[in-house]
Amino acid sequence: MSTTDLIIVLVQAGILVNLMLVAAAYMVLAERKVAAWIQNRIGPNRVGPWGLFQSFADVIKLYLKEDVVPAAADYKFHLLAPIIAIGVSVTVFAVIPFTPPVDIGGTLYTLTMTPNMNIGVLAVLAMTSVGVYGVALAGWSSNNKYSLMGGLRSSAQMISYELSMGLAIVGVVLIAGTLNLVDFITWQSENMWLIFLQPFGFILFLITALAETNRAPFDLPEAEPELVGGYHTEYSGMKFGLLYLAEYANILASSCIMAALYLGGWDAIPFLDDAAILGFPATSIPMVIIGHVAFLSKAFALVFVFIWIRWSLPRFRYDQLMNLGWKILLPLALANVILTGLGVYFFN
Repeated sequence: MSTTDLIIVLVQAGILVNLMLVAAAYMVLAERKVAAWIQNRIGPNRVGPWGLFQSFADVIKLYLKEDVVPAAADYKFHLLAPIIAIGVSVTVFAVIPFTPPVDIGGTLYTLTMTPNMNIGVLAVLAMTSVGVYGVALAGWSSNNKYSLMGGLRSSAQMISYELSMGLAIVGVVLIAGTLNLVDFITWQSENMWLIFLQPFGFILFLITALAETNRAPFDLPEAEPELVGGYHTEYSGMKFGLLYLAEYANILASSCIMAALYLGGWDAIPFLDDAAILGFPATSIPMVIIGHVAFLSKAFALVFVFIWIRWSLPRFRYDQLMNLGWKILLPLALANVILTGLGVYFFN
């Protein structure tokens, strides 16, 4: 890799990390606003116009708060856990293709970090699985029974629902015949969005994504009535802020993956050729901007669904959560894979 390429990659990485952290911070504000709307309240409305600067005020407050570590906690691992959680959450975005390639002077470029990885889906699954290590480590290193129980719950929950999530993805992999996220979106642009062929797989992925991100009604690892705050009970200051941001970064990552796998990614109009309708070349800058806006619009619509579900459904009991994962979702995911395989075999 030349020096110029290295500088470009570092600049892209810096922009991506900062954008994702700002997006996660504003998702916290969106959560509070949507919760207020659902509960017929106003929500944050004091810091800046319509409360738009509330997230910056929250981050500054967390930076200024004292970092309290229990005397019996393992300080090194107590510090490492939030770093692992936010690091893995942000790394996932490096393999998500946000825009199509753009033609500049006869050469195709990507405006975002879009490595054309032939194992992109496997990379995403691997990184999302590693994210639970941060939660488990946070629970163990705090030397607190409530925190440890939250970390153990998160680990068991991830194992239970990761299987169903992987099987839900197998259905679209069988249809598109690739593990490359860019090829997934290209296939959908040329044919149809995969949600029309895999609606059940999409619902399975959405449910398992809720469990993987510890969102209600699957927020057992931090259940306040039982575990005070779960794995982040003994965290304060910016370390707590990083764990909190990691959850929202995971929500955004899951939404982006669903947009890429099931909703056509940057393809704005299903069943039709966007470039022909809009009158721009497929690799032109206007089409790239339109595709980028379309991708983000789908992702943020799914983020709204995550928030909506949290403030609409009560939390499961732990036995209900396990029964749903092993006795209902896993058999249904296996049935979906079998039916999809038969459909691909007989109907090509």
